[in-house]
Amino acid sequence: MMSEQQTASIAKQRVLSGMRPTGALHLGHYHGALKNWVRLQQEMECFYFVADWHALTTHYESRDIIEKNVFEMVIDWLAAGLDPNQCTIFLQSRLPEHAELFTLLAMGTPIGWLERVPTYKDQQQQLKDKDLSTYGFLGYPLLQAADILIYKAHYVPVGEDQASHVELTREAARRFNHLYGRETNFDALVKATLEKIGKDSTKRFEKSRKVYQETGDTKAMEGALGFVNSSPLLDDAERERLSAYFRGTGRMVLVEPQVLLTESAKLPGLDGRKMSKSYGNGIAMREDKASIEHKVKTMPTDPARVKRTDAGNPDNCPVWQFHKIYSSNDTQNWVRQGCTSAGIGCLECKRPVIDGILAEQQPMLARAEPYVKNPKLVREIVDAGTDRARTVARATMHEVRGAMGLNY
Repeated sequence: MMSEQQTASIAKQRVLSGMRPTGALHLGHYHGALKNWVRLQQEMECFYFVADWHALTTHYESRDIIEKNVFEMVIDWLAAGLDPNQCTIFLQSRLPEHAELFTLLAMGTPIGWLERVPTYKDQQQQLKDKDLSTYGFLGYPLLQAADILIYKAHYVPVGEDQASHVELTREAARRFNHLYGRETNFDALVKATLEKIGKDSTKRFEKSRKVYQETGDTKAMEGALGFVNSSPLLDDAERERLSAYFRGTGRMVLVEPQVLLTESAKLPGLDGRKMSKSYGNGIAMREDKASIEHKVKTMPTDPARVKRTDAGNPDNCPVWQFHKIYSSNDTQNWVRQGCTSAGIGCLECKRPVIDGILAEQQPMLARAEPYVKNPKLVREIVDAGTDRARTVARATMHEVRGAMGLNY
């Protein structure tokens, strides 16, 4: 019999995501990603990493600020509610296994795959002041693929603009498995693995396999693979082997991840554009109260409201987007009615937004306080998470080297 802990471990699927260390994060980061990360850590096995190597692909000359940015960002993660007891927080550059898998994947990845990633040309256009004609910049989507594949992540939470990167990851995994996935003694290993589950279970498994391969019956597959994935008699490699045998393929050394497009509130910048440090239109997650009040009070509003007595349209006002996130339905109705009838002024309209931001911020400041006072605690969390991540990364690399014939 399996313990409850063993059952949960097998059933829990893995999520992988990361961020470049840009320093203190703003509310756009919180509503666009971190809120979702906090929720996912309660539902899945989550690995969240600081992508400091990725920061170098576009800012390779900015070495002086990377370390400070790393730990400022991790404090914001913890302030948002990430719990190191529920998720693994780690530092990419401390795991050379990422670079090794990146190198091995590069051996079989066509250059055309990298050149067609939409962000490749887009970023070159947007960052014309930087020389991005580098191998690191061209290859960063493949490094991103290595980051994901080395943890055999089932899901990657991303926005639609990043979905193409996950598709490249899937293609890289598919190509690797095609080239190296089938073990040289696959049939003998399958036979030995089936012997471990016993004659009766093997008989039922083979019957379901025949039905699935002849008719495509998904219920037969779900039942058989459900049994395999929950069997305490098998290790992870043996489960993968029987899964591949059932489907009629070779063993899946690298897992093809799925995109996890989750609902997230899109918070624009103070001027209505995307919230970004480069635009200077953001509010930091831990910004001081006076600064928040000043920024919101000076936000542009509907240009039609030149005077207090002019009626406006909330849909043409950047402040309205903040109301959608921070205000109740009753307050939103009050805003719409008051704005369109000139019954309230813009400063009155902005007050609930200020109060909403400050209320949301209070628990963040409380969670961040011990780490701000004692930065050593942050480093200890990153060290412990990196050690946990290293165990998984090394196990994957052992399989990868074996599949490629490099375990000599």
